[in-house]
Amino acid sequence: MNTGRCSGILLHVTSLPSRFGIGDLGPESRNFVDFLAEARQKFWCVLPLGPTGTENSPYQCRSAFAGNPLLLSLEHLVDRGYISQNDLSDAPQFSSVRVLYPAVQRYKESILKKAFHGFSETDEYHNFEQQHAWWLDCYALYMALLEANNGAPWTQFDPAITPSPDSIHYFKFIQFEFDHQWRQLRNYCAERSISIMGDMPFYVEHDSADVWSNRELFDLRQDGEPELVGGVPPDYFSQHGQLWGNPTYRWDKLEETQFKWWVDRFRANLQRVDLLRLDHFRGFEAFWSVPAGETTARNGRWIPGPGARLFERVLHELGPAPFVAENLGTITPQVEDLRRRFNFPGMAVLQFGFGDEPGPHRPTNFVRDLVSFTGTHDNDTTKGWWKALRRAAQDNEHSAESRTIHRVKSYIQNDGREIHWSFIQAIFTSVAELAIVPMQDVLGLGSEARMNLPGRAKGNWDWRLQSRQMTRATLERLRDLTAVSGR
Repeated sequence: MNTGRCSGILLHVTSLPSRFGIGDLGPESRNFVDFLAEARQKFWCVLPLGPTGTENSPYQCRSAFAGNPLLLSLEHLVDRGYISQNDLSDAPQFSSVRVLYPAVQRYKESILKKAFHGFSETDEYHNFEQQHAWWLDCYALYMALLEANNGAPWTQFDPAITPSPDSIHYFKFIQFEFDHQWRQLRNYCAERSISIMGDMPFYVEHDSADVWSNRELFDLRQDGEPELVGGVPPDYFSQHGQLWGNPTYRWDKLEETQFKWWVDRFRANLQRVDLLRLDHFRGFEAFWSVPAGETTARNGRWIPGPGARLFERVLHELGPAPFVAENLGTITPQVEDLRRRFNFPGMAVLQFGFGDEPGPHRPTNFVRDLVSFTGTHDNDTTKGWWKALRRAAQDNEHSAESRTIHRVKSYIQNDGREIHWSFIQAIFTSVAELAIVPMQDVLGLGSEARMNLPGRAKGNWDWRLQSRQMTRATLERLRDLTAVSGR
């Protein structure tokens, strides 16, 4: 990993403040980078950046290569001369605490289409179009067809419908602008010694340009619908498991191409970020396959993945890669052997560290080559988690929750006051090379600020940070703890 002993903050771009209803790559993203730099943080950890589907999950994207149009800064479109400031003067009064996706989508799409009509092709655009044609052409055509078919999935596209060249051009323009704005933001981060840790989902959405244009690489029926879908069996997060619904891969077909699609995918992600978290790393060793049509993930089975063969090819093509393996959940010795074979650091989540068995998530068992978290986007906030534990333990002093509370109090040596700061201190003072804290934990927020509840299909991904929450006192406390813990 070679990051040196440092720390960072997890905050997805959608959660940033903005007057347009959703966080974006504009002025508030730079304000946040300034906050990180002044607080002596070295990493900004984000979730996947792709164009999301109907449930707004960054782990269910329309493309493994494209950027999310909703993250585009409208102010920057004014700066580029595509629209005027007057075009933004009648913006609706959006919620500052939640992303209301349908309303945001309608408004931003109307402004983006106006910006497209004010755009003239340049050498910069032509260079982008040429360099990215290998994925951009298919993506723009798929999105234009999706729009022309009123959002119907690609298996229901009307073969008589042909999208207009103008529509295809629009979707290329959007990706050109995303690339431009993201590179500007990355440069701003680099100037302040802030690195970006990205996140790459294991699966891709069925209704995506990737599956539509590479059907032979996925487990599909003759009609294009999934035959087998991915998920995980029952675990900490869900008693019925998690049924994601993404089609599983035909690894035999991928291997025949020397894993070209995956190599391209890794390369594209590494061009955007400095460190890349591989979500659901265990799927590379073996993945949970469930017949399509099941209502839960219980009736699945483990099927071997590509294992070392994939990473040997990727590293041969790309050279040493800054990967972090998300080794959470049901992890076998074989998964850990694969991770160690390629020297990918794993993860530890402090909320998992106080069960009946002392495992790898307890700081006493941390190793140096590790990324430690108080919690991830899939966890409750630390304060919310603590309150839920205490509620569950009220009626049974011998319960698992009561035992967990006792261990936590013994470890942090207080009664749980400011539990979030105790947890931050625990991972900051540990031997783990990189410590990452969700912004919600820095602010001491409760369950109302949770980003995602695994297994819940709706109501996720909408929490937003408010500028007034980033107080001077919080910044200084974070900065001082970072300094004293040698990060």
